[in-house]
Amino acid sequence: MNTLLYPAIFLAASIIVITMARSSLDIQDRPDTNLCIGECYEAYVAANGTVVEQAVAQAQAAASMNPVELGKAAYPACAACHGPAGEGGVGPQLQGRDTAFITTALTAYKNRETRGAQSAMMWTVATPLEDADINNLAAYISSL
Repeated sequence: MNTLLYPAIFLAASIIVITMARSSLDIQDRPDTNLCIGECYEAYVAANGTVVEQAVAQAQAAASMNPVELGKAAYPACAACHGPAGEGGVGPQLQGRDTAFITTALTAYKNRETRGAQSAMMWTVATPLEDADINNLAAYISSL
């Protein structure tokens, strides 16, 4: 059998499956642009903008955020150990700590310095942080 025939059969079968699935779904009510074509897609773009316009809007929104807001957006990864309000848990309490303490601690962990029994856990968390991330987290945590 011709080797080009296998991809053609797969493509035809995929089209049939997608067509059958689409006919059983009311895709006009779904905001998923992957299933939205024609008038549906035009309505989606009119309501939400193009993908590029959405990305620009997200970047502008992020650029207009202050350090506390940016730190708050990043803090959920910390909350698992330090508590949602920095009250502590598996990790120590962060509530009441000032910006200098948080910045110094995160920078030390980023540099793989030992600061306590759980340093190795914090190394994996802090290593990928940029200086701006550390400053934003410190601003948010000091506001708790």
